[in-house]
Amino acid sequence: MSERRGGMDPHVSPAGTPAGNPNLEPAGPICLEGARKRVLDTARTRLVVTAIVFVLMFAITGGRLVELSILGADSGPRVTRHASGQPVGRADITDRNGVLLATSLPSGSLYADPKVIMDADEAADALLRLFPDLHRPWLISRLTASSRFEWIRRHLTPVEQQAVIALGIPGLSFKQEYRRIYPHGQTAAHVLGHTNVDGEGIAGIELSFDQQLREGRPLRLSIDVRLQHILADELNAAKKSFRAVGAGGLVLDAESGEVVALVSLPDFDPNAPTASPAENRFNRITKGVFEMGSTFKLFTVATALETGVTTMGGGYDATKPLRVAHHTISDYHPEKRWLSVPEILVHSSNIGAAQMALDIGTPLQRQYLSRLGLLRPASLELPELGVPLTPEPWREINTMTVAFGHGIAVTPLQVAAATGAVVDGGILRTPTLLACDEPVAGERVFSPQTSRQMRSMMRRVVRGGTGEKADVPGYMVGGKTGTSEKLEGGRYVQDKRVSTFVGAFPMDHPRYVVLAMLDEPKGNKSTFNFATGGWVAAPVVAKVIKRMGPLYGLAPRDEGGDRLDQPQPTKQKPGVLAERKAAGAKVQGRQLAAN
Repeated sequence: MSERRGGMDPHVSPAGTPAGNPNLEPAGPICLEGARKRVLDTARTRLVVTAIVFVLMFAITGGRLVELSILGADSGPRVTRHASGQPVGRADITDRNGVLLATSLPSGSLYADPKVIMDADEAADALLRLFPDLHRPWLISRLTASSRFEWIRRHLTPVEQQAVIALGIPGLSFKQEYRRIYPHGQTAAHVLGHTNVDGEGIAGIELSFDQQLREGRPLRLSIDVRLQHILADELNAAKKSFRAVGAGGLVLDAESGEVVALVSLPDFDPNAPTASPAENRFNRITKGVFEMGSTFKLFTVATALETGVTTMGGGYDATKPLRVAHHTISDYHPEKRWLSVPEILVHSSNIGAAQMALDIGTPLQRQYLSRLGLLRPASLELPELGVPLTPEPWREINTMTVAFGHGIAVTPLQVAAATGAVVDGGILRTPTLLACDEPVAGERVFSPQTSRQMRSMMRRVVRGGTGEKADVPGYMVGGKTGTSEKLEGGRYVQDKRVSTFVGAFPMDHPRYVVLAMLDEPKGNKSTFNFATGGWVAAPVVAKVIKRMGPLYGLAPRDEGGDRLDQPQPTKQKPGVLAERKAAGAKVQGRQLAAN
């Protein structure tokens, strides 16, 4: 037998068949095929595993890209979505008649992926040519950031968006957002408020109903945009004419509590809120608290009649000023005589109101002011609500001054709502900025009889008293003037005052309360340099009612007489002050007799 040292077996032919025996099956090739199969199977397994890994990696990467394209970066805004997954804008706000006050429109916002930006300096130069207000250092920092998403400019116009596309810079992309639009601009700005760049409510109705609006549920307000324009127009004219630092007003539906118009000046454009000074966003009607002056005499007289302290035939001695401790209470235009209860309102007598308040007493005064909602913040669907400033402690002198609106500060909204209770049968209804389609219940404060008597006296104030300039023929306007000096540094400043008129019409069946206020007005030749509520605020109310009447289908009509409750002379017991004077006279008489 020959020795095999390697190489090919000499008994095996090159074809794999044993030499000299062609009938035997080949054995070698079978072993060789099995080895190759194992190698191929192993390679195939490795390829499959590798492919799965790549698929998973692509899935993760794709998911992240989808997340970025839809949600933005971690610092980007979250977009409200329908059940279908499609992003939606903030819901609309309309006025009571369906007129659009606020809506959201789709807009493109520009962002950069710094990892894709090839030349940050070149990209910055190109963007600055389109948006010269951008700061280059800030822009460079965005284009070279380590993140994959950096906002460059939000809410571009279609023209701006096309201009960016024309630059052809890789790494610049757009994300669809929704921009809040206020079609009427400054009209109703303090009611609507505004949103930030991410569409989140940060003031006014936008903040109060932020969640509802973000969920796509629209809102219908009680505001009538037509009347809003009228009120703003007249207040702007008066503010300019009397060089006031501010003005405000509202129209309130006394039967439902709906605020039909509300204006505060100066105002701002909610489409660009930061373009105006911060003080322009201050709401004088709901946030500002002021000493509202003689408008408070309405509540003093109504309380006195309701509690039986006096009657329409009663009255008080207003011959000379009252001196209490270190204080002197006097009348602006003194009549220097005994005044009946209606005359105290007609001539706006501080002396008469102060004596009436003493007869009412502090506990009852506070009770009725509280029931009228004047000792707590108003209830209204706005975050901007002022807190009343009340005397603490509430002494006897405070009771006297609060009777004519001094020493207590409230919002104009609260005065309008309380006046609504006085004229509308004695029912106080909570003010609202939401449209009411059903009757609204209220809380009784005064009897219907007291309300009728107050309406008759308020009508007299306009027909022959301090509110004559608020009269509008055919509309039976009634109301009350109010003027107060502003308190600065613990002292009242004579040439800085708040002048107000609050009125209602028609007085035989009042439906609307109209209030106008001017902050620090200056008199002019047309007012003989007077700047009191009767001269500067009452005419504003008259002009608003004159334009509002035809708009609301309220035709002027003949009044048919005074239609006033005639006061019946009655013997009224001496008031608190009269009793004190009488007691003092008796003591003095006894001293003289003893001498």
